[in-house]
Amino acid sequence: MNSPSQRQKIFAVGGAHIDRRGQMAADFVPGASIPGTMREEIGGGAFNALRIAVRRGVTATLMSVRGGDGPGALVADAIAHEGIEDASAIFLDRSTPSYTALLDRTGDVVAALADMGLYELAFPKQMRRSKVREAIARHDAILTDANLPEPALARLVACANGRPVYAIAISPAKAVRLAGMLPSLSCLFMNRREAAALAALPLHADPQSIVQALAARGIVRAVITHGGDAAIAFDEGRFWTFTPPPPRRIVDVTGAGDAIAGATVAALLRGAPFVRAVREGVAAAMLAVETASAVPDFTPEEFSGALALVPEPIEVAMSGATSGAFR
Repeated sequence: MNSPSQRQKIFAVGGAHIDRRGQMAADFVPGASIPGTMREEIGGGAFNALRIAVRRGVTATLMSVRGGDGPGALVADAIAHEGIEDASAIFLDRSTPSYTALLDRTGDVVAALADMGLYELAFPKQMRRSKVREAIARHDAILTDANLPEPALARLVACANGRPVYAIAISPAKAVRLAGMLPSLSCLFMNRREAAALAALPLHADPQSIVQALAARGIVRAVITHGGDAAIAFDEGRFWTFTPPPPRRIVDVTGAGDAIAGATVAALLRGAPFVRAVREGVAAAMLAVETASAVPDFTPEEFSGALALVPEPIEVAMSGATSGAFR
């Protein structure tokens, strides 16, 4: 790890909101009332990934938007608690965005509702502020998520001025917002559904077809996950499959994709090779699913222990690169 004076600085823009997750204690039955528990914490793709990156040795600034309400105060407290500089805008007459998910008894998402109208309204205005460009100039890299509307994303990428831009697809519906700026991204993190949406192909399309379509659209480097199955990563025409180790326990899968993004970005900024960086991301994801929180706390020793369980990836030729990646 770098010393504090050498730490890379990330400017993150995106979601930081109330994250509610209700987990069922019995089998899911559509239309039925099912016993379970509801948890609430502060989440958001950019904020979750940023917290993992900070745990892995970077310093960070977060620009989000929130309301002037009680949940907004909780978001502010959470950002401060992580030691992250808060450059967010507060709208006193608006409600803080929220995400509510229902999980089955194994921790998989059954349904989710995203109440994030403030992001649609406010982010385009925020990206036009001169303070954004000034803030970016003080940082080494940009991390964003597709909670930003397309005009705001385009403006953010345009302000990067050569700095690496890392992006999280967030959802199939929002992933397509990144379509016009794919060649400008240093790495895109997405799951299988988001990748298919961005490739404009059906979910059941052959994985190799999805990867080829993404490459044709200008993506140079990406990580595509598929739950607990093997992930695929590609970098300028080279492909690897990453088989995640079986979690020692599964508590909640929420935040696993954000953990991959945060740990991978932190490793890349430390100068780690791409394959090593993605292995660190897989280790962080394993720690995430083993805890009830979307962002796990871990010591360097605990992270090293998780990383030791991650198998070395397999590099494969294009013709077979994805044949076993998604099942």
